[in-house]
Amino acid sequence: MTLSQLFQYISENPWPLVFYFLLLPLLAWITGILAHGSRDVKFWSYVYAVLVYAICIPGIFAVTLNTYLFLFERQSIWQANIIMQFLPVISMAITLMLIKSKIPFSLIPGFGKISGFLTLIAALIGVMWFVDRIHLVAWTYVPFSVILTGFVLTLIAIRFAWSKLF
Repeated sequence: MTLSQLFQYISENPWPLVFYFLLLPLLAWITGILAHGSRDVKFWSYVYAVLVYAICIPGIFAVTLNTYLFLFERQSIWQANIIMQFLPVISMAITLMLIKSKIPFSLIPGFGKISGFLTLIAALIGVMWFVDRIHLVAWTYVPFSVILTGFVLTLIAIRFAWSKLF
């Protein structure tokens, strides 16, 4: 099954996906009510970690896919699939806001890895878009190993700058 076939199948049967992305913010809200006043922070941080990973993995995929489609494939916003391209991002934002109102992200196990992964993806897409726009490979005779080294050094610099910024 290709990604295109999967998207076609989901477009034909959207309700399981809609239910999933409506259920996760609801679970975060209910968890916030149940955890209110509890002194067992470690247990609730693991519950919130499951919710964060359940929403962030498809949400980050949707953000990455949208960025790719709009920057590289030049997809029109009018042709975007609301359920697959926007609902995961909106659900992720709502769920993370609900979770942040109850517990700091620093207490959620592995949350730093998700934000670091998102930073890396954003940096990769940014560098790829920059290289695509200036057509670096088309007009230079620089060896590929030098371009690859520059790419890796740029990612390290972006990661370092991001960690100092936040």
